[in-house]
Amino acid sequence: MELFKQPNYDFIGNRWIPIICSAIVIVLSLASLAFKGFNYSIEFTGGTLLQVSFPADSKIAVQGVRNALEAEGLKTEIQSVEGGRPTFILREQVTDDVEATLFANKVLSSLKKAFPTTEAAVDRKDVIGPVVGKDLRRRTVWAIVLSLFGILVYVAYRFDNPIWSLAGVVALFHDVIGVAGLFSFLGLQMDLLIVTALLTIAGYSISDSIVVFDRMREKIRTDRTHDLRTLIDSSINETLSRTVITVLTVQIVCVTILFWGGPVLHNFALAMVVGNLLGTYSSIAVAAPLVYEYQVRFAGKRSHHAPVETAVKIKEGRRRR
Repeated sequence: MELFKQPNYDFIGNRWIPIICSAIVIVLSLASLAFKGFNYSIEFTGGTLLQVSFPADSKIAVQGVRNALEAEGLKTEIQSVEGGRPTFILREQVTDDVEATLFANKVLSSLKKAFPTTEAAVDRKDVIGPVVGKDLRRRTVWAIVLSLFGILVYVAYRFDNPIWSLAGVVALFHDVIGVAGLFSFLGLQMDLLIVTALLTIAGYSISDSIVVFDRMREKIRTDRTHDLRTLIDSSINETLSRTVITVLTVQIVCVTILFWGGPVLHNFALAMVVGNLLGTYSSIAVAAPLVYEYQVRFAGKRSHHAPVETAVKIKEGRRRR
């Protein structure tokens, strides 16, 4: 299936427009992270996790619990747990044991007031200290850094050229930092689910870039008559339908979750929707153009019209010429 019939867009000729736009996204995102920071969840700051449940024959929904708590001034995070009876997990940013107990008592009294014929029970109450939250933030940063480094090494090995790897990582960094900057700017909560979304976005982004790089490598191996600019443009155009179809398939699911998945998954779906759009855009208009820009500016080539065999070094199987 092809969405575009023989597309012939001049991505390389217009490369500076998306490159400048991406630079602006990165700068604005970093500025938001530096001056505003994240609205961390209790996993990162410390807090209280409270699990309450109702009898199996009760018909209590998560929206009813939320309304009952908000009526008493408790705007806490609520998550429904699947099981044989209505069970809910509540999170509140209080790290003191006394305050945690007061919070639990207020929750129970609010639920009793809203549902007088049904008694709620506390199944679990955990208090996460600020030291644990700080350690989890550190581990999360290391997880993202090591993931980016692993992708860098893999792509460099696969294409036998660190420039291709660096271009792919710059593109996926743009995607991840763009989503992170959006969450920072809007003040949306950063929790482990969003970290999962960021790592997923990185995987999708580098996958799309590798598809384009593979087509570039194939054309460079077999076509010795066209210059590098023509080959990169044709590679992007030939993979355009595949890239767009892939992201549309994912976006259908993510948009469905965004609008009908409930408040618990809303931010996760938002991150995936924005990240997939950024990832598709950067794979098409940033990664490959960065490879081209390096070759014509810093690799000591004669010009961008030079024969392709002198324009780029790639891996050809496991053999050296």
